Amino acid sequence: MRTSADPSLDPTDYAFRHRLRVRFAETDAMGIVHHSRYLPYLEEARVEYLREIGHPYHELRAEGVDMVVLEAFVRYRSPLRFDDVVEVHVGLASANRTTFQMAYLLTVDAAVRATAVTVHGSITSADGRPTRSPMWLRDLAPDA
Repeated sequence: MRTSADPSLDPTDYAFRHRLRVRFAETDAMGIVHHSRYLPYLEEARVEYLREIGHPYHELRAEGVDMVVLEAFVRYRSPLRFDDVVEVHVGLASANRTTFQMAYLLTVDAAVRATAVTVHGSITSADGRPTRSPMWLRDLAPDA
């Protein structure tokens, strides 16, 4: 397992926050968000984070780089429900030459609902071969 980041429970420890509202279609028969729906929430927040810092994902792809998910870990602390307004706090936890980890905190009205970590690898868009992560990404890492 590559996941080593320990997501903080303090929203102020994160560089970015993305707000979304839970749709009815994302809930299960018990009225709570199905566990599989958390990963798209993380992706949406991660893409918005990249856009916010001036590196939208489509520009990375145009430069020939893709960032694939190698691992994902979610700790479900309290269920999300239909119509909840969820704040997904996102931060770059670590980065090295070819991989990086993102940490997430999901809250509703400041109450922690979940934490998560995703591990990503940089690959070439053309043939999917491992490549170096962009220098700007490595420079953003707290351990840089």
